[in-house]
Amino acid sequence: MAAALCAPFALRAAEPLRIGVAGVSHGHIYEVISKAHRGDFTVVGVWEANDSLRAATRLHDKVDGALFHADLDSMLDATKPEAVVAFGPVYDHLRVVEACAPRGIHVMVEKPLAVSVAHAHRIADLARRHGIIVMTNYETTWYATNEEAFRLVRTGEIGEITRMNIFDGHQGPVEIGCGPEFLAWLTDPELNGGGAVTDFGCYGANLATKMFLGEKPLKVTGVLKQQKPHIYPKVDDDATIVLEYPTATVQIMASWNWPMNRKDMHIYGSRGYIYQDTPTSMRVYTGGRETPLAPPRLQAPCDDSFRYFAALIRGEITMAPYDLSALENNVTVVEILEAAKQNAGGSPLHADRPQPAE
Repeated sequence: MAAALCAPFALRAAEPLRIGVAGVSHGHIYEVISKAHRGDFTVVGVWEANDSLRAATRLHDKVDGALFHADLDSMLDATKPEAVVAFGPVYDHLRVVEACAPRGIHVMVEKPLAVSVAHAHRIADLARRHGIIVMTNYETTWYATNEEAFRLVRTGEIGEITRMNIFDGHQGPVEIGCGPEFLAWLTDPELNGGGAVTDFGCYGANLATKMFLGEKPLKVTGVLKQQKPHIYPKVDDDATIVLEYPTATVQIMASWNWPMNRKDMHIYGSRGYIYQDTPTSMRVYTGGRETPLAPPRLQAPCDDSFRYFAALIRGEITMAPYDLSALENNVTVVEILEAAKQNAGGSPLHADRPQPAE
């Protein structure tokens, strides 16, 4: 989110956004369930190909059973949503956009955008050709401390950035109790695109791309490890990604092996540093002194994924290409992740990779 675009404004009265839900296996489906009462969106249809998951989802507590469909195209044609939110495997994001784009239906996916550069470029091509919004949702987009960190950097509070250290992860999806339907694809290298490198590496790549205003790194180095192969035999559970920019280095530490939950970052500049510690607390060091900060809460619609998505669709706000939810930012994120996975010794990041064949 660009700071100038997130200033408070009067939300116009509007009918609830008509959304379709594509997939119910993602653990973040609780975002729909927990917010359905607010009235700013209404679920008009649900698609889930798996009969057992479709029958068992807690969405039945909020959505009429007659609105559930086993076929995506049938759901879209029968319910005609304005937008679709995807809560299935990352691999399915392309399938959802392929179905929605020709129908003029906007799409919001959970992070990351895609499992591969080929999928990401195909999604971007479809979105531009059909004039739809494809938004990627990250929990950290709605952290007041991240938005304040961006503002402080842009106003030169700590000078020029020289280094960023970004920490994301938890004890592991099995260890924290993710459901079997979520684990089935989250720990699959094809359906998720990787393990911790995908699940949490995307956060750091997303934040770095915003911080450097969309600039691509000159080189990407990745180190992927299996510290718990008995739990995660198919994918990495610990990843370190190093991004080299002309004047700065970014180290992304993404892991399913932290002893605690964390989504924090340290930004070092030529005159100070910013420690973003939690969604609401941070520290800034300038002039030889560290000062704790509690930034103001983000204002609607820039405080919530559904409100933000609706405001984008209705033209009430716009995104810069480098903003955290923007398509361009998130294509770069996938390019970074693929480079980290493909060449642990360092891989140039090219913007002119060929588009996949249609």
